[in-house]
Amino acid sequence: MKCSHCGAEVPADRRYCPGCGADLGIPIDTAQQRRAAKLASGTGFALGQAARRARLEASYAAEELIGARAYNAILLGVLLWGLLVNALLCVYAGAVLRYIPPLALLIGYAVCAFVGVRIAARSRQPLVSFLGYNLVVVPFGLVIAVMVESYGGIGSAVVRDAFVYTLLITGGMGAVVLIAPGLFEKLGGALLGCLGGLVLCEIVLLLFGVRQNVTDWAAAGLFSLYIGYDIHRSQQFAKTVDNAVDSALDIYLDVANLFIRLMEILGKRKD
Repeated sequence: MKCSHCGAEVPADRRYCPGCGADLGIPIDTAQQRRAAKLASGTGFALGQAARRARLEASYAAEELIGARAYNAILLGVLLWGLLVNALLCVYAGAVLRYIPPLALLIGYAVCAFVGVRIAARSRQPLVSFLGYNLVVVPFGLVIAVMVESYGGIGSAVVRDAFVYTLLITGGMGAVVLIAPGLFEKLGGALLGCLGGLVLCEIVLLLFGVRQNVTDWAAAGLFSLYIGYDIHRSQQFAKTVDNAVDSALDIYLDVANLFIRLMEILGKRKD
C-alpha cells in the first residue's frame, strides 16, 4: 500500500511509513507502548544524580589515576559501545518488541536501570561499573528500539533526521564546553530541578491522556544542556578508569534521551 502523507510504498506488515514515519493506523497498545518508553527514559535518567555527587567527593590512590588522554579515550570508547549496542538492538529487535505490554516495558527498564546505576555508582572496579553500564544500555536500547520501530524503522526519515540532529547537538555542546567551560559550572541544581518538574508534569499528562507537544520541546532543550553539563562535569572527576566508565554512562543517558525526544518532535511534525 501507499502512504497517504508522502506517497511512499509501505510493506503490509508495517504500521508506520518508512519514508516519513507517519501513523498509518496505530493500535492503542503501540501508542501506549511509545508513551511508556518515553516515560521510562525520563525517569531512569534521574537515577544517576546522587552518583555524580559521590564521585566528586571521593578520594583516590595515586595508582588509580591515569592521564587525561587515556581517560577521555576510555570514556569515548565506552560511550560508543553503548550507542553501537543500541543501534544493533534497533536493527534486530524492534519488530519483536512492539508486542511487549507497555507496563512490562516500563517496569523492566526501571528495574534494570536502577540496578545498573547502583552497581556503577557503588563500584570502584572498572569491569563491575562496565557491567552496570550495560545493565542500563541494553534495556534502554530496547526502549529506543520500540520508539524507532514505531516511527518506521531505522531507515525512516524521522529516525535518520533525529540521529543527525542528535549528533550535531552533541558535537555543538562539546564545542561549547571547550570554548566556555565556565558556562556549565553552576547549572547542575537548576537542571536537576527542571528535570524533576518535567518528569512530574509528564506523569500527570500521561495519566490524563494529554498529547505532550510542549514537554517534548522542553525535554529536548533540557537534555541538550545536560549533554554539555555532563561533558564538563566528566572533566572535574578524578581521572580514573572507573570514573571514565561512569561518566560515559552519564553522557549516554543524555544523548539517548535527546534522541528519543527528537524522534517524538519530528514524528509529530510529519503526521
